[in-house]
Amino acid sequence: MAMNNKALNAYRNVHISSAVPYADGIQLIQMLFDGLVDTLAAAEGEIERKNIAEKCRMLNRATSIIYGLQDSLDFKKGGDLARNLNDLYDYMVRRILHANLHNDVTAIHEVKGLVNEIRTAWELLPSLLKEQPIALAS
Repeated sequence: MAMNNKALNAYRNVHISSAVPYADGIQLIQMLFDGLVDTLAAAEGEIERKNIAEKCRMLNRATSIIYGLQDSLDFKKGGDLARNLNDLYDYMVRRILHANLHNDVTAIHEVKGLVNEIRTAWELLPSLLKEQPIALAS
């Protein structure tokens, strides 16, 4: 959790400091998604090995990362997209809780699929932002 707090503080600092390129904030969010996928995969392994304590630790870490992603949402600028992501993050947390209570690998697979879809969209964002000034100039 301390690592997640550092990442989130770094993310917030990126938005506070206008001198830092916008892509740095995008890259940090991408790193959080990568960490979330890795943590969920580790939790799957712990379920298969019947290592309950470590499974709980991994799923708690995954939940903390999702809460960090939720905290990074800007509802004023993001509008419906931010609200929809917030709802999706809430759903993912509920599925992780279910997975934790029932050792349900299927629920973890579901969350990983959702995360990968969002992560793919974030991977496209830097190229879309680079294209934006050209589109505005024409």
